[in-house]
Amino acid sequence: MPRAQIDQRFFDTPYYVTPSEPVGQEAFAVIREAMRRKRMVALGRLVLSKRERVIALEAYDRGLLGTTLRYPYEVRSAEDYFCDLPDLSIAPDMLTLAEHILDRKAGEFDPATFRDRYEEALLAHLKAKQAGVPERKQMFAAPQRVVNLMEALRRSVAADTKPGAPRKEAPAVPARKRA
Repeated sequence: MPRAQIDQRFFDTPYYVTPSEPVGQEAFAVIREAMRRKRMVALGRLVLSKRERVIALEAYDRGLLGTTLRYPYEVRSAEDYFCDLPDLSIAPDMLTLAEHILDRKAGEFDPATFRDRYEEALLAHLKAKQAGVPERKQMFAAPQRVVNLMEALRRSVAADTKPGAPRKEAPAVPARKRA
């Protein structure tokens, strides 16, 4: 089937797939390249951890990428979550400003910058425990002031639309107290 027909919400866990014996490498390469040219995936079934799963196989680099798929009952309907969101008309100047901010903040995807802070904290805790360091309670920072994004965008646009007018800071909106 065409790869584009599979909704991304169904993708679960990826695995690399390669031939196990040299005798099958040529057939493997031919099928892989045909799938790549046609942008097709193959669907199959396999058993992982005593459970049958559906898997999508697609060309990836010099091998195949096999990604297990979720069953339909595991994928929730977006309508269940988005049905209460109003259909708003967006002011063109607000959209332009938001796009400008995105352009300024854009970067390259670099998974090497991701940190598993939970694992780091766990390892530090275990090392401290092994060293006999007494346990200390970790204090968390107080929540920061919540900013109304649309109001901040409006103030920014208003300041930019007055030619020659000096820019002045808008008064800070007091933070709501948490219950």
